[in-house]
Amino acid sequence: MIDLRTVSFGYQRNKRLYEGINLSLLPGSIYGLLGPNGAGKSTLLRLLSGLLYPKEGSIQVNGYNPGQRRPAFLEELFLLPEEIHVPAVRIREFVNANAPFYPRFDRAQMAGYIREFGLTDDQKLHELSYGQKKKILIGFGLATNTAVLLMDEPTNGLDIPSKSQFRRLVAGAVDENRTVIISTHQVRDLETLIDPIVILSGQGIALKASVERITERLWFGLVSDLDPDHPALYTERAVGGYAIVTENRTGAPSRLDLERLFNVVQAEPERIRKLFSSTLTPANA
Repeated sequence: MIDLRTVSFGYQRNKRLYEGINLSLLPGSIYGLLGPNGAGKSTLLRLLSGLLYPKEGSIQVNGYNPGQRRPAFLEELFLLPEEIHVPAVRIREFVNANAPFYPRFDRAQMAGYIREFGLTDDQKLHELSYGQKKKILIGFGLATNTAVLLMDEPTNGLDIPSKSQFRRLVAGAVDENRTVIISTHQVRDLETLIDPIVILSGQGIALKASVERITERLWFGLVSDLDPDHPALYTERAVGGYAIVTENRTGAPSRLDLERLFNVVQAEPERIRKLFSSTLTPANA
Protein backbone atom coordinates (compact mmCIF):
# COMPACT_ATOMS: atom_id res chain seq x y z
CA MET A 1 0.00 0.00 0.00
CA ILE A 2 1.11 3.54 -0.78
CA ASP A 3 0.09 6.20 1.71
CA LEU A 4 0.79 9.95 1.65
CA ARG A 5 -0.23 12.04 4.64
CA THR A 6 -0.29 15.88 4.50
CA VAL A 7 2.66 15.86 2.09
CA SER A 8 4.01 19.24 0.98
CA PHE A 9 6.85 19.78 -1.46
CA GLY A 10 8.41 22.58 -3.46
CA TYR A 11 11.63 23.13 -5.37
CA GLN A 12 11.75 26.75 -4.19
CA ARG A 13 11.59 27.84 -0.58
CA ASN A 14 8.56 30.12 -0.96
CA LYS A 15 6.71 28.22 -3.69
CA ARG A 16 4.98 24.90 -3.01
CA LEU A 17 4.21 22.43 -5.75
CA TYR A 18 2.07 20.39 -3.36
CA GLU A 19 0.37 21.51 -0.17
CA GLY A 20 -0.99 18.95 2.28
CA ILE A 21 -1.60 16.06 -0.14
CA ASN A 22 -3.38 12.99 1.23
CA LEU A 23 -3.46 9.96 -1.04
CA SER A 24 -3.82 6.20 -0.56
CA LEU A 25 -3.21 3.70 -3.36
CA LEU A 26 -3.93 -0.01 -3.05
CA PRO A 27 -2.30 -2.97 -4.82
CA GLY A 28 -4.03 -4.71 -7.69
CA SER A 29 -4.68 -1.60 -9.80
CA ILE A 30 -3.13 0.36 -12.65
CA TYR A 31 -3.45 3.98 -11.56
CA GLY A 32 -3.43 6.70 -14.18
CA LEU A 33 -1.69 9.86 -12.97
CA LEU A 34 -2.80 12.89 -14.97
CA GLY A 35 -2.18 16.61 -14.65
CA PRO A 36 -1.19 19.73 -16.59
CA ASN A 37 2.44 20.56 -17.31
CA GLY A 38 4.17 21.57 -14.11
CA ALA A 39 1.56 19.98 -11.83
CA GLY A 40 4.16 17.60 -10.40
CA LYS A 41 3.43 14.17 -11.91
CA SER A 42 7.11 13.25 -12.32
CA THR A 43 7.89 14.82 -8.95
CA LEU A 44 5.33 12.59 -7.25
CA LEU A 45 6.92 9.48 -8.77
CA ARG A 46 10.33 10.63 -7.54
CA LEU A 47 8.95 11.20 -4.05
CA LEU A 48 7.49 7.69 -4.04
CA SER A 49 10.83 6.21 -5.13
CA GLY A 50 12.87 8.16 -2.58
CA LEU A 51 14.72 10.33 -5.08
CA LEU A 52 13.11 13.43 -3.54
CA TYR A 53 12.03 14.13 0.04
CA PRO A 54 8.83 15.84 1.21
CA LYS A 55 9.20 19.18 2.97
CA GLU A 56 6.36 18.22 5.31
CA GLY A 57 4.25 15.15 5.91
CA SER A 58 5.01 11.47 5.52
CA ILE A 59 5.17 8.87 2.75
CA GLN A 60 4.92 5.13 3.26
CA VAL A 61 5.37 2.63 0.44
CA ASN A 62 4.59 -0.91 1.57
CA GLY A 63 5.64 0.01 5.10
CA TYR A 64 8.89 1.75 4.09
CA ASN A 65 9.92 5.39 4.15
CA PRO A 66 11.14 5.85 0.55
CA GLY A 67 13.66 8.51 1.55
CA GLN A 68 15.66 6.00 3.57
CA ARG A 69 16.31 3.98 0.36
CA ARG A 70 16.67 0.69 2.21
CA PRO A 71 17.68 -2.31 0.07
CA ALA A 72 14.48 -4.17 0.97
CA PHE A 73 12.49 -1.19 -0.35
CA LEU A 74 14.57 -0.73 -3.52
CA GLU A 75 14.26 -4.36 -4.58
CA GLU A 76 10.45 -4.00 -4.55
CA LEU A 77 10.19 -0.82 -6.64
CA PHE A 78 11.06 -0.07 -10.25
CA LEU A 79 10.89 3.42 -11.77
CA LEU A 80 10.89 3.96 -15.52
CA PRO A 81 11.69 7.67 -16.02
CA GLU A 82 10.45 9.73 -18.95
CA GLU A 83 13.99 10.49 -20.12
CA ILE A 84 15.87 7.24 -20.64
CA HIS A 85 19.61 6.67 -20.92
CA VAL A 86 21.03 3.27 -21.80
CA PRO A 87 24.62 1.96 -21.54
CA ALA A 88 26.70 0.84 -24.52
CA VAL A 89 26.14 -2.88 -23.89
CA ARG A 90 24.23 -5.76 -25.43
CA ILE A 91 20.70 -6.43 -24.19
CA ARG A 92 21.73 -9.63 -22.38
CA GLU A 93 24.58 -7.80 -20.65
CA PHE A 94 22.17 -5.14 -19.44
CA VAL A 95 19.82 -7.81 -18.10
CA ASN A 96 22.65 -9.78 -16.45
CA ALA A 97 23.99 -6.65 -14.73
CA ASN A 98 20.65 -5.38 -13.39
CA ALA A 99 18.44 -8.44 -12.81
CA PRO A 100 20.23 -9.50 -9.56
CA PHE A 101 18.91 -6.36 -7.81
CA TYR A 102 15.37 -7.74 -8.10
CA PRO A 103 14.77 -11.07 -6.34
CA ARG A 104 11.64 -11.91 -8.37
CA PHE A 105 13.09 -10.99 -11.75
CA ASP A 106 11.84 -13.53 -14.30
CA ARG A 107 14.38 -14.18 -17.06
CA ALA A 108 11.98 -16.32 -19.08
CA GLN A 109 9.44 -13.48 -18.93
CA MET A 110 12.08 -11.00 -20.14
CA ALA A 111 13.14 -13.34 -22.94
CA GLY A 112 9.51 -13.50 -24.04
CA TYR A 113 9.30 -9.70 -24.15
CA ILE A 114 12.48 -9.49 -26.23
CA ARG A 115 10.99 -11.94 -28.76
CA GLU A 116 7.69 -10.04 -28.66
CA PHE A 117 9.56 -6.85 -29.57
CA GLY A 118 11.22 -8.58 -32.54
CA LEU A 119 14.69 -8.24 -31.01
CA THR A 120 17.47 -10.58 -29.90
CA ASP A 121 19.47 -10.38 -26.69
CA ASP A 122 22.79 -10.01 -28.54
CA GLN A 123 21.77 -6.68 -30.07
CA LYS A 124 23.52 -3.60 -28.73
CA LEU A 125 21.13 -1.62 -26.57
CA HIS A 126 22.57 1.79 -27.44
CA GLU A 127 22.23 1.13 -31.19
CA LEU A 128 18.48 0.52 -31.06
CA SER A 129 15.91 3.13 -32.03
CA TYR A 130 14.44 5.24 -29.24
CA GLY A 131 11.20 3.26 -29.32
CA GLN A 132 13.06 -0.06 -29.14
CA LYS A 133 15.13 1.14 -26.19
CA LYS A 134 11.92 2.22 -24.46
CA LYS A 135 10.33 -1.18 -25.04
CA ILE A 136 13.33 -3.03 -23.60
CA LEU A 137 13.19 -0.91 -20.43
CA ILE A 138 9.42 -1.39 -20.19
CA GLY A 139 9.89 -5.13 -20.56
CA PHE A 140 12.63 -5.13 -17.94
CA GLY A 141 10.41 -3.20 -15.52
CA LEU A 142 7.56 -5.67 -15.99
CA ALA A 143 9.91 -8.65 -15.58
CA THR A 144 11.21 -7.36 -12.23
CA ASN A 145 7.83 -8.31 -10.73
CA THR A 146 8.31 -5.65 -8.07
CA ALA A 147 5.42 -4.81 -5.76
CA VAL A 148 5.47 -1.22 -7.08
CA LEU A 149 6.02 -0.25 -10.71
CA LEU A 150 6.20 3.46 -11.60
CA MET A 151 6.22 4.56 -15.25
CA ASP A 152 6.59 8.16 -16.36
CA GLU A 153 5.19 8.82 -19.86
CA PRO A 154 5.94 5.25 -21.01
CA THR A 155 4.20 5.54 -24.39
CA ASN A 156 6.23 8.56 -25.52
CA GLY A 157 8.31 7.45 -28.50
CA LEU A 158 6.20 4.37 -29.25
CA ASP A 159 4.42 3.97 -32.58
CA ILE A 160 0.73 3.04 -32.77
CA PRO A 161 1.20 -0.78 -32.89
CA SER A 162 3.69 -0.56 -30.00
CA LYS A 163 1.19 1.36 -27.86
CA SER A 164 -1.32 -1.44 -28.30
CA GLN A 165 1.42 -3.94 -27.45
CA PHE A 166 2.27 -1.92 -24.33
CA ARG A 167 -1.32 -1.99 -23.07
CA ARG A 168 -1.57 -5.74 -23.57
CA LEU A 169 1.74 -6.51 -21.84
CA VAL A 170 1.09 -4.24 -18.85
CA ALA A 171 -2.43 -5.64 -18.37
CA GLY A 172 -0.98 -9.15 -18.39
CA ALA A 173 1.74 -8.35 -15.83
CA VAL A 174 -0.46 -6.94 -13.05
CA ASP A 175 -1.93 -9.03 -10.23
CA GLU A 176 -3.55 -8.37 -6.87
CA ASN A 177 -0.17 -7.84 -5.20
CA ARG A 178 1.22 -5.21 -7.58
CA THR A 179 0.63 -1.46 -7.68
CA VAL A 180 1.27 0.22 -11.03
CA ILE A 181 1.24 4.00 -11.48
CA ILE A 182 1.46 5.42 -14.99
CA SER A 183 2.00 9.15 -15.40
CA THR A 184 0.89 10.32 -18.82
CA HIS A 185 -0.22 13.15 -21.06
CA GLN A 186 -1.19 10.60 -23.74
CA VAL A 187 -4.62 9.86 -22.30
CA ARG A 188 -5.95 8.36 -25.54
CA ASP A 189 -3.15 5.77 -25.48
CA LEU A 190 -4.12 4.46 -22.04
CA GLU A 191 -7.86 5.05 -21.81
CA THR A 192 -8.71 1.34 -21.71
CA LEU A 193 -5.87 0.43 -19.32
CA ILE A 194 -5.77 2.81 -16.36
CA ASP A 195 -8.28 2.59 -13.51
CA PRO A 196 -8.55 4.36 -11.02
CA ILE A 197 -7.71 7.87 -12.20
CA VAL A 198 -5.72 10.43 -10.16
CA ILE A 199 -5.63 14.03 -11.43
CA LEU A 200 -3.26 16.64 -9.99
CA SER A 201 -4.21 20.30 -10.04
CA GLY A 202 -3.73 23.41 -7.89
CA GLN A 203 -1.15 22.09 -5.40
CA GLY A 204 -3.07 18.92 -4.68
CA ILE A 205 -5.26 16.04 -5.76
CA ALA A 206 -8.17 17.36 -7.83
CA LEU A 207 -9.74 13.94 -8.35
CA LYS A 208 -9.14 10.33 -7.37
CA ALA A 209 -11.85 7.93 -8.49
CA SER A 210 -12.51 4.67 -10.27
CA VAL A 211 -13.87 4.67 -13.82
CA GLU A 212 -17.13 3.23 -12.45
CA ARG A 213 -17.53 6.05 -9.96
CA ILE A 214 -16.65 8.70 -12.55
CA THR A 215 -19.32 7.49 -15.00
CA GLU A 216 -21.73 7.21 -12.07
CA ARG A 217 -21.32 10.92 -11.32
CA LEU A 218 -20.63 12.31 -14.81
CA TRP A 219 -22.18 11.74 -18.23
CA PHE A 220 -20.04 11.94 -21.38
CA GLY A 221 -21.84 12.26 -24.68
CA LEU A 222 -22.50 13.97 -27.99
CA VAL A 223 -25.52 16.27 -28.47
CA SER A 224 -26.71 18.18 -31.52
CA ASP A 225 -27.54 21.35 -29.56
CA LEU A 226 -26.72 22.80 -26.16
CA ASP A 227 -29.50 23.18 -23.59
CA PRO A 228 -29.33 26.69 -22.04
CA ASP A 229 -31.58 25.57 -19.17
CA HIS A 230 -29.17 22.80 -18.18
CA PRO A 231 -25.63 24.03 -18.95
CA ALA A 232 -22.96 21.36 -19.20
CA LEU A 233 -19.85 21.30 -17.04
CA TYR A 234 -17.74 21.19 -20.20
CA THR A 235 -18.45 21.53 -23.92
CA GLU A 236 -16.43 21.42 -27.10
CA ARG A 237 -17.39 21.52 -30.76
CA ALA A 238 -17.45 18.15 -32.46
CA VAL A 239 -18.56 16.71 -35.79
CA GLY A 240 -22.33 16.59 -35.64
CA GLY A 241 -22.75 18.84 -32.61
CA TYR A 242 -21.10 19.18 -29.21
CA ALA A 243 -19.14 16.80 -27.03
CA ILE A 244 -20.21 17.50 -23.47
CA VAL A 245 -19.70 16.48 -19.87
CA THR A 246 -22.63 16.93 -17.50
CA GLU A 247 -23.65 15.77 -14.06
CA ASN A 248 -25.23 12.34 -14.39
CA ARG A 249 -28.55 13.11 -12.72
CA THR A 250 -30.45 10.18 -14.27
CA GLY A 251 -27.89 7.40 -13.85
CA ALA A 252 -27.58 7.00 -17.62
CA PRO A 253 -24.59 4.94 -18.77
CA SER A 254 -21.82 6.55 -20.82
CA ARG A 255 -18.27 5.82 -21.88
CA LEU A 256 -15.52 7.70 -20.03
CA ASP A 257 -13.58 10.15 -22.18
CA LEU A 258 -10.33 10.81 -20.32
CA GLU A 259 -9.45 13.90 -22.30
CA ARG A 260 -12.78 15.54 -21.52
CA LEU A 261 -12.57 14.41 -17.90
CA PHE A 262 -9.18 16.07 -17.58
CA ASN A 263 -10.51 19.27 -19.13
CA VAL A 264 -13.58 19.46 -16.91
CA VAL A 265 -11.48 18.92 -13.78
CA GLN A 266 -9.24 21.81 -14.77
CA ALA A 267 -12.19 24.04 -15.76
CA GLU A 268 -14.49 23.29 -12.79
CA PRO A 269 -12.30 22.03 -9.92
CA GLU A 270 -14.64 23.15 -7.14
CA ARG A 271 -17.77 21.68 -8.69
CA ILE A 272 -15.97 18.39 -9.35
CA ARG A 273 -14.69 18.30 -5.77
CA LYS A 274 -18.19 18.80 -4.39
CA LEU A 275 -19.72 16.31 -6.80
CA PHE A 276 -17.30 13.56 -5.85
CA SER A 277 -17.43 14.27 -2.14
CA SER A 278 -21.23 14.12 -2.03
CA THR A 279 -23.44 11.06 -1.57
CA LEU A 280 -25.60 9.86 -4.42
CA THR A 281 -29.35 10.32 -3.96
CA PRO A 282 -31.49 7.15 -3.91
CA ALA A 283 -32.74 7.91 -7.42
CA ASN A 284 -29.20 7.80 -8.74
CA ALA A 285 -27.79 5.10 -6.46
